[in-house]
Amino acid sequence: MHDQFDVTLEDADLLREVELTTNLIIAASEADEHLSTAEIDRILGLA
Repeated sequence: MHDQFDVTLEDADLLREVELTTNLIIAASEADEHLSTAEIDRILGLA
């Protein structure tokens, strides 16, 4: 019998967003001052 609650959920976009957010949190926690816009863009891969 199939268990309707036994499902695997994976959202690639959400996983990437979590990764980017985590990278920003780590960078901010290691920085002595506020991150510049350029630094944030680099971390997000926008540079």
